[in-house]
Amino acid sequence: MRVDQPNWISTTATVTSCTYRTSPLRAMAFGIPSTANFRITFDYYAHGRLYSDEFQSRTAIPQSEEITISYNPLAPEQNSRSKRSSATPGQTKPPILAIGIAGSIILSLAWLAVLRGCH
Repeated sequence: MRVDQPNWISTTATVTSCTYRTSPLRAMAFGIPSTANFRITFDYYAHGRLYSDEFQSRTAIPQSEEITISYNPLAPEQNSRSKRSSATPGQTKPPILAIGIAGSIILSLAWLAVLRGCH
């Protein structure tokens, strides 16, 4: 189910925090700047229950500011601002740290194989 479908319900959410975030991988990205540097957290009510979520933004949104979002009435935790809104249950992204460690091990083994062949 996608956010642009007409059966999603529109509501207002309140920004609970706005923090500037620097990416630790920015130096490794060859100086390519990220376009979304602010981490915005927000709360909203759906079906009498409070939900919290976050998203990345290019611009700061002050704390206590109200923003408009849409949410899925069948799964209120899915909203138009969430990174999870298009994900299906059970679908997760692998953590970047695990990818980095695995890549480091593979590169180390490849380098050792190259060095071993130089004798």
